[in-house]
Amino acid sequence: MAEAADELSTPLGQNTVGKTRRVRLPFTAMQALAVLLGLALVGFAGVALFNDNPLGGEPIARITLRNPSPPAADDKHAPAGQAESAVKSAAKAPAAAGDAKNDAKTVTIIDGSSGKRQDMVIGAGDPAEKTADGEAPPLAMTGIDPRLLEKSRYGMIPVVADGLKPFTVYAGEADRAKAARMPVVAIVVAGLGVGAAKTTDAIMKLPPAVTLAFTPYGADPGKLAERARTQRHEILLQIPMEPFDYPDNDPGPQTLLTTLSSEQNLDRLYWHLSRLQGYAGIANFMGARFVATDPVMQPIVREAAKRGLSFFDDSSTPRSVAQSLSAGQSLPFAKADFAIDAVPTSAEIDRALVKLETIAKERGTAVGVASALPVSIERLGAWLKTLDSKGIMLVPLTTAMLKSKSG
Repeated sequence: MAEAADELSTPLGQNTVGKTRRVRLPFTAMQALAVLLGLALVGFAGVALFNDNPLGGEPIARITLRNPSPPAADDKHAPAGQAESAVKSAAKAPAAAGDAKNDAKTVTIIDGSSGKRQDMVIGAGDPAEKTADGEAPPLAMTGIDPRLLEKSRYGMIPVVADGLKPFTVYAGEADRAKAARMPVVAIVVAGLGVGAAKTTDAIMKLPPAVTLAFTPYGADPGKLAERARTQRHEILLQIPMEPFDYPDNDPGPQTLLTTLSSEQNLDRLYWHLSRLQGYAGIANFMGARFVATDPVMQPIVREAAKRGLSFFDDSSTPRSVAQSLSAGQSLPFAKADFAIDAVPTSAEIDRALVKLETIAKERGTAVGVASALPVSIERLGAWLKTLDSKGIMLVPLTTAMLKSKSG
């Protein structure tokens, strides 16, 4: 009867299929997966515990160190007399071994993906080219004078040494005798270092005489600043300072504040100074309230003078005390006449640049500041090409500072 009932409940036109007996496993799929994961974790733990390799998991590069070998004495291809000198050099080798710290080494760098080999000579170098604590400066910082670096708790910061100052050593190239005889214009493009694309545009599209100011922020502001110096731009370091609407308008970490002690602000200043190298001076980043407050500005200006730097005021506020304090410390100083892209349109920027020309002809020196907006870079690039025909010379900011100081 049960079988007949099944046939009655089966839809018309379909054959009944006999039920297959299911095989029941002693564990579920989830239990099996858990067991496999457990075994994998046990194996991983075993490798970590019993593998005596403190660098396990770290990228490894294999290099070959070798002393540059002189030609053999019996080398038929060596120039006359070279084989004899090689023998003498070999005889002196034991004596030179005691000075192994200054010996150059040849490093063979092997590209792990392509197998390409490249030889590079490295060594301790001239001891005079090291920093005070014996550490050689980073190789990437081309043109950085290690004598002008001092170690702080945050890294290397500028210092005066052997009568040299960062202001003079890192000043941009200029014909200062010519600049003394004709009207000059200095342009500072500020706010660089955070956006790599806009920073690169400013570095590559503007002439070397344009001064570039970098903020201490960004993934690697030092690398971008070094690229700017490679293109012969003079650079400044912008120091974040308290604006009137702080903290609603916050310049960023380690901002110098009017509510902090001079020791705290100097400690923050050192952090900023260590973020990149090779700058001729510092500038305010925002900071309308800070630069207008004499007690907190005095230690900053004094420290900048002590370290052989200059100070650039971007005209954030007409109440700034930076100029008078700089004069008291004999600190090279310049203040922007105005921001040329306060209204960031082509027409307004062109109008501001004409005004800058007028100031330069009337006063002898004019200073404009701009951001790295695409429209600003484009209009600046076009205008700078016309200056020669107008009898105006484009100069780095340091040259404008020196001309203003000389009267």
